[in-house]
Amino acid sequence: MLNVFALASGRLVQQEIDRPESLAEVQPVWVDLEAPSTEQKAWIASRFGLSIPDDIVDDDLEESARFYEEDNGELHIRSDFLIDDDITPRNVRVAFILKAGVLFSVHAEDLPVFRLLRLRARRTPALISDAKDVLLKLYDADAEYSADALEGIYDSLEKVSARVLKQDVDDQAAGAALSAIAKEEDLNGRIRRNVMDTRRALSFMMRSRMLGAEQFEEARQILRDIDSLDSHTAFLFDKINFLMDATVGFININQNKIIKIFSVASVALLPPTLIASIYGMNFKAIPELDWAWGYPFALALMAASVAAPFIYFRRKGWLR
Repeated sequence: MLNVFALASGRLVQQEIDRPESLAEVQPVWVDLEAPSTEQKAWIASRFGLSIPDDIVDDDLEESARFYEEDNGELHIRSDFLIDDDITPRNVRVAFILKAGVLFSVHAEDLPVFRLLRLRARRTPALISDAKDVLLKLYDADAEYSADALEGIYDSLEKVSARVLKQDVDDQAAGAALSAIAKEEDLNGRIRRNVMDTRRALSFMMRSRMLGAEQFEEARQILRDIDSLDSHTAFLFDKINFLMDATVGFININQNKIIKIFSVASVALLPPTLIASIYGMNFKAIPELDWAWGYPFALALMAASVAAPFIYFRRKGWLR
């Protein structure tokens, strides 16, 4: 999908592009390519002289190849953007190329941050003045999106805390809690990686001296916002670890209850087993031939030997 945006009266306006001639008629400030086809890449190469390789958004790039400047002045940046959905939270690689005052972005799927910027740019005048503003606003929206995702983790962990710490936790509830905690831990880790990558990209832009005075100050403000998110991610990691330990502790308690039942039963059954064994091995003098109460006495002795351990365990409080 090819999305072309130009500035009109201080607003970012999307242009309808359905053929190469339409692309030649506009002066864009941002060209967004979502899973571009070979034909669309050819349009870009013909109109702007920019060749987009097929592996531009591959995840196996070296770290040194993520931020660099070509000899012809092209600025290349690879950044990860977060997608926080209910199915699979993930980080999506985006390739940015800044050339001749036009920002080119290439990615494999639609991103919430890009939709948010397009909405804001249409409604807010004078929000964007050039291609570098587009890039900064994308990183600004990315930091805000990460903050919203962190708030969602707070809400989810509060629900897990209510289930784990305020109710009796059986194995089924503990399993559901562990699944929810693992999901939030994964999302928190992805957010931390996302803000780290955004921080690196902004630092590169500031070191490259490509920003004006106002843009430089805006980049510094975005970095301060990102720094404020670090303490939240660290706190959430601690909270997740606490809830994980508490849930595993309840699982161990439930397992100990089961083991305790088997332990008490085995101890209680040892005396009658011993009595029955001794009685059954007495072949020299069979009691029931000489004593009519031989069998009842043996059964009563076995019952008493079972009751005695249970009474003792109950007084000790081990059966509660």
